[in-house]
Amino acid sequence: MPDAPVLGASTTGSSPKKVKLDDAAFGARFVGPLVHQSVRAEQAARRRGTAATKTRGMVSGGGAKPWRQKGTGRARAGSSRSPIWTGGGTAFGPHPRSYTFKVNRKEQRAALRSALSLHAQRGSIAILDAGAFQAPKTRQALDLLEAWGQPRGTLVVLMAEESSAALSFRNLARVAVLTAENVGVTDLLGAASLLVSAGALDALAARTGPPRAGGEAKA
Repeated sequence: MPDAPVLGASTTGSSPKKVKLDDAAFGARFVGPLVHQSVRAEQAARRRGTAATKTRGMVSGGGAKPWRQKGTGRARAGSSRSPIWTGGGTAFGPHPRSYTFKVNRKEQRAALRSALSLHAQRGSIAILDAGAFQAPKTRQALDLLEAWGQPRGTLVVLMAEESSAALSFRNLARVAVLTAENVGVTDLLGAASLLVSAGALDALAARTGPPRAGGEAKA
């Protein structure tokens, strides 16, 4: 069963205590295809999809025929807003659209378990004693990260009510702060180290789904 050190004001400068992590959420095998699919889905959902072009029917002007059909020696032309003309419309250009696609809930949970388990296997996850931050103190947060000794960038996952800890970490270089409900597989994989409060740890474990009696499903 994996474990993680507990970091806080009371543990700085001393050997931190360790807590056991939920084996169902942090001891799963890494399923690459599901992780890849979930990352693609999350990145696609973040795309704004606002690129737009005008077709020949949307461009102003071009109502009159540029020249008569026959007798000029030039090619036939019905509008000066044809896509082959300068200033004309765009053929087959992009239009506003949604890039999202569906990933099954079981697949999402398996991908989240894979990302969390990867940090547990690497030893790059620690539990933050958010109660140690009674007020926002950036210096206290910096000292805690330096004492931990893990490389940046660091993802700090907190509960919404743990605002003092969030304000303490948010201005540090190469440190991102997210709430437990907003963390995705992309965020977990993009972080070199993971610092999670006790409440956020339970919330992340709950998002991985209820434990199954049959063990990890085959993907």
